[in-house]
Amino acid sequence: MISAHRKTLTIAFGLFAAALGGAAVLAAPAKPGARAQNWNQTVTRTPRDSYVLGNPAAPVKLVVYISYTCSHCADFETESDAQLRLGFIAPGKGSLEVRSFLRDPIDLTVSLLTHCGPPGKFFGTHSAFLRTQATWLAPAMALTAGQRERWANPDFKARTRAIASDLKFYDIMARRGFNRAVVDQCLADKPLADRLAKQTKEAADNDFVTGTPSFLLNGLPLAGTTTWETLKPQVEARLR
Repeated sequence: MISAHRKTLTIAFGLFAAALGGAAVLAAPAKPGARAQNWNQTVTRTPRDSYVLGNPAAPVKLVVYISYTCSHCADFETESDAQLRLGFIAPGKGSLEVRSFLRDPIDLTVSLLTHCGPPGKFFGTHSAFLRTQATWLAPAMALTAGQRERWANPDFKARTRAIASDLKFYDIMARRGFNRAVVDQCLADKPLADRLAKQTKEAADNDFVTGTPSFLLNGLPLAGTTTWETLKPQVEARLR
């Protein structure tokens, strides 16, 4: 039996095919009188449309492949965020790179929205969607015939806007400071959607990603690691 975290959210009418806990990780103490830089304020967009939080030259580099419709990705966000920021990212010892792994049309739509605005907005929007996932994803399990038809619209912009409207993504983005015109512009970014889809395939082919969340630590895929509980000791070991 395939474990839950490896299951792909199924949209019955095949839209995607048509559309395309514990203690914190501890940092070494700062030198007396020194004022250490907090790297939590540094966000970099990479050439592959991913985002890096922290010191770009950090000796320990953690990459996570995220699907926004994956419940285990939402769990990872809530369980790991504070600990990674405190002892891993803030002192510059490690960086966190988030890469999108598209599993379905909803995933694609959210990914377009997390890319809205300047790089500094990414991690806040990323977190907002993952932390409210249970609320906005539930309606997708009971779509009306009319909604299914709108979500299957061959026009890319109409399709993503229908998904965003039905799942109240415009409200989430408004709370993040984005008006409807800006959101619509982001939802119309077909070139970005195509790049993310291509990168998803490359991740499966080159980084051995078969489900989410999946991790690379200093470039090496972490087999059998799908939770913060199993990832944390591996991160800590690299900091020693």
